[in-house]
Amino acid sequence: MSSTPSLAGRRAALLHLSSGLLGGALAGLPGSPQAADDTFDHDSILGAATGFLGNTTEGLAKVIERIFKELGQPNGYIQGEEASAAITIGLRYGDGQLLMKSGAKRRVYWAGPSIGIDFGGNAAKVFTLVYHLPKADDIFVRFPGVDGSLYYIGGAGVNYQRRGGITLAPIRLGVGLRGGASVGYLHYRREKSINPL
Repeated sequence: MSSTPSLAGRRAALLHLSSGLLGGALAGLPGSPQAADDTFDHDSILGAATGFLGNTTEGLAKVIERIFKELGQPNGYIQGEEASAAITIGLRYGDGQLLMKSGAKRRVYWAGPSIGIDFGGNAAKVFTLVYHLPKADDIFVRFPGVDGSLYYIGGAGVNYQRRGGITLAPIRLGVGLRGGASVGYLHYRREKSINPL
């Protein structure tokens, strides 16, 4: 009796090998599901956000719940402060600390223009959820706002920013929310700059 594998057996083995290689390759792509060990769960994020923002309103909890429903668990977050002003065309400046589940940390500065029907100025704390960021240094690029992604619930608001497979979801409370900020972009940098572009 021959010990040579049958044609069907060889095909099955090849299919098993190729599917394993493909699965491993897809796991490293931005936007693919992340392992639970590489992300923060809902309770960790809610605790960090309320501790930093000093606010336990129902609105903040609902905004975080909505983000988790739409985007899942983040692999990082930014705690920071920002100031902004607008007369139709607005500017926003901020700085904070990026913390990743892997333990990586980076100081981050951001600035950017916005266009909208809004006037005035404000200063606020910002808590930004970070999704599918491969490594901490990949934060240092421009992130455009996503049209139609501005949500406002009970004094807390969020608008998504996306570049490639990376998504940022900055949460602002009360006076820290301006509708015009949803149309524009933010440039995240290693060093502070007055240039908003």
